[in-house]
Amino acid sequence: MALLPIICYPDERLHTVAKPVTAVDARIQTLIADMLETMYESNGVGLAATQVDVHERVVVMDISEGRDAPLVLINPNMLWISPEKHLNEEGCLSVPGIYDGVQRHDAIKVEALDREGNARFIEADGLLSVCIQHEMDHLLGKVFVEYLSPLKRNRIKTKLLKAQREGRVAKLV
Repeated sequence: MALLPIICYPDERLHTVAKPVTAVDARIQTLIADMLETMYESNGVGLAATQVDVHERVVVMDISEGRDAPLVLINPNMLWISPEKHLNEEGCLSVPGIYDGVQRHDAIKVEALDREGNARFIEADGLLSVCIQHEMDHLLGKVFVEYLSPLKRNRIKTKLLKAQREGRVAKLV
């Protein structure tokens, strides 16, 4: 396993739409293992392949208290979203140190392949629902700050570019 570099906003690669995984093979298994290691090492609850500059539809997450219940979604597809929404404070490994409120659907139903390539269906609410929606946005080339006002987004961009210049977060490659 290896730690992967996480792309930081406002890097344009974060806006790349991910392509479907065509085969759950050894390469994808290695990617999953590396993504999980990277997510845990970075103290995140979720990570999309887009964030590590792999533009395929793979997401890993773990919202468990013990950080011992990884969830892998390959080629996730949203089947249903509740009409009810709530404002949730979100952060992102690609937007380090920034947290803000985002409206997300309260509950969702998703189909995806699991780590072994088997079809699975997930009904989620609460933090799991928020996490899945957040990570699926990454696969569509969308970062959570895009839900914020242009003023907030520009402030975040300026703050992160300054932090990158000063070496406090990873520089754009």
